[in-house]
Amino acid sequence: MNKMVIVSGATKGLGLAISKKLVESKYIVVGVSRTNSEEYSELTSNHPNSVFFQTFDFSNTDKISTLVKNIVKSHGRPYALINNAALGHDGVLATMHEKDIHELIKVNVEAPILLAKYASRSMLLNRVGRIVNVGSIIGSTGFNGLSVYGATKSALGGFTKSLSRELGRANITVNTLAPGYMETNMTKGLQGDKLKSITRRSPLGRLANVDDAAQATLFLLSDGASSITGSTITVDAGSTA
Repeated sequence: MNKMVIVSGATKGLGLAISKKLVESKYIVVGVSRTNSEEYSELTSNHPNSVFFQTFDFSNTDKISTLVKNIVKSHGRPYALINNAALGHDGVLATMHEKDIHELIKVNVEAPILLAKYASRSMLLNRVGRIVNVGSIIGSTGFNGLSVYGATKSALGGFTKSLSRELGRANITVNTLAPGYMETNMTKGLQGDKLKSITRRSPLGRLANVDDAAQATLFLLSDGASSITGSTITVDAGSTA
């Protein structure tokens, strides 16, 4: 029986790349996002028995329990959860609207914690599972104009470490994937000198791409990664080396 994986923020960028890699590796994918995309719709059309879409706005944290219950009812207990959905508002803290700060914390921290809370109940019953929290190198390096975003990603790293201790005895691993700058919607504002500066920092002379990070995610779900937990896997073409 194929293992089912819940992927939040599945319809574009890294989430879409992860979904594609999972399908290639014979997983069942339940993608959850606020809106669907042409690429993800095509994926569901091409794989109607193994790729599914659930619309959900992660700012509605009070409904996450019901979301997970409905997924379990329709598709069975998840083997893995990929906490990928996130907002990327940037802005200097002193001039950032409070509502944007609250929204970032709700979607980037509270929502993945609650998703892990309810998805891990099924994993505890199965006595096996994988949780991958998608962080960012910004959580440890910092970047001008991304203080709140960096705070949320740093919070996920701390969440990973403690949760891995809570769930380890049930053979459930919890890890953080920390991508560097990649060419996605979230980084499309980084052009010109900023982008050149980030690229120059890499020993490989390039940015990592979403397929690199998706491949690392796939590894964390594999049997070969069964002894890796509470860790951060950095995929940034070496820019933080």
